[in-house]
Amino acid sequence: MITGASIVAGVVGRPVAHSLSPILHNAWLEAAGVDGVYVAFSPDAFGFERFVSGMRGGAIRGVNVTLPFKEAALGLADQVSDAARRAQAANLLIFDTDGRVYADNTDGVGLLGAFAAQAPQYDVTAGPSVVLGAGGAARGAVSALLAAGSPRVWIVNRTLEKAEAIAADLGRNVSALPLNHAVGAFRDTRAIINATSAGLSGEGGLDIPLELTPEDTVVMDMVYKPLETPFLKQARELGRATVDGLEMLIRQAVPSFEAFYGQPPPEGVDVRGLALKALNP
Repeated sequence: MITGASIVAGVVGRPVAHSLSPILHNAWLEAAGVDGVYVAFSPDAFGFERFVSGMRGGAIRGVNVTLPFKEAALGLADQVSDAARRAQAANLLIFDTDGRVYADNTDGVGLLGAFAAQAPQYDVTAGPSVVLGAGGAARGAVSALLAAGSPRVWIVNRTLEKAEAIAADLGRNVSALPLNHAVGAFRDTRAIINATSAGLSGEGGLDIPLELTPEDTVVMDMVYKPLETPFLKQARELGRATVDGLEMLIRQAVPSFEAFYGQPPPEGVDVRGLALKALNP
């Protein structure tokens, strides 16, 4: 039951009705006996800045931020974490009672945590990584891989200029390639991460030559609806280890929960099972 003392947090995006974050956080809240609630907010495309302004002062504790507001969230913050600065995007805003807004990015934690959970044999330092795409999600993935010790990250994108801009900003261990000239990167990679929206419809897929990759390459897709995208299906059929976007969502939610409610999520709650039920009612 919500009371006058309930700690309110949520997720903000557009669209946001598909988000599984409320399922995860509210299950943890119930299990922990915390007087709190986690809800979804969906301001219109021009209303995000007004939304953030209205939350200053701590009307709610904070929000996770999803598309299309991650880059805008960074620009509206008064204090920015190193992770958010490197990613040039924020997926977590905390509203202090003094009116200040703090921005962080837990996507990198989520990505690496998902690899640790579903592909524990993967060693990020053992060889190059490939990130598909050149948007905010791709930049966050590249930043996380570099911070974890990846010796080389290739950004592969159909529009080379966008990938080159990220590579130039993130340093000499990052290189950009167009998709039609990326064969060498695929032959040498130890991980491929899809940071594009391809696969959201469950139809079509990415035209990636996964058969050229080493047998120990780990393939990840950030998309979690559908859980098994055509990209991951192809990887599994080739015998490659895979990591799904749902695991990344769960792992990035852990530090967010702690930031909102002042304690880590309780252990023993099968939030993945609950999310899978929502994905496959």
